[in-house]
Amino acid sequence: MERKTVEDVLQQGIYGPLETKPEERRKYLGTLRERIIIALTQSQVAEEKTYPQVEQSMKEYPKAQLLLNGNMAYEELSKYVKLAAKNKIGHKIVTNKEHETDIGLVLAMSSAIDKEEIYISKQVPILEKVPEKKSLFAKLFKR
Repeated sequence: MERKTVEDVLQQGIYGPLETKPEERRKYLGTLRERIIIALTQSQVAEEKTYPQVEQSMKEYPKAQLLLNGNMAYEELSKYVKLAAKNKIGHKIVTNKEHETDIGLVLAMSSAIDKEEIYISKQVPILEKVPEKKSLFAKLFKR
């Protein structure tokens, strides 16, 4: 076990505990990039409808936690708070007045998952497979 010097203890008392990758944590609402399942920008969160990919990820990762940017209006966040409650996912509203981030929402795990693509480019409804219906014309003229 590493011994702390008096200086280390004083620094920790003044500035708080040392944390790994502080810039990354400020950007991603207190978590690390390697733990993120999905992330939305503030402008995406502010859109009228929720992103279906967020709910799909909540179902895939029931132990995830939803982190929301507390610098945004609650009206913009509330639809995702309701989505988290519906899917029994814990949520936390994170406010950091000293640092700005364009991130509005993060769905993350408590440990690393190293998902390559965490950003969603647009709202894409998740399509369920529907059996293909053949037209009358296709039934009459089989190949």
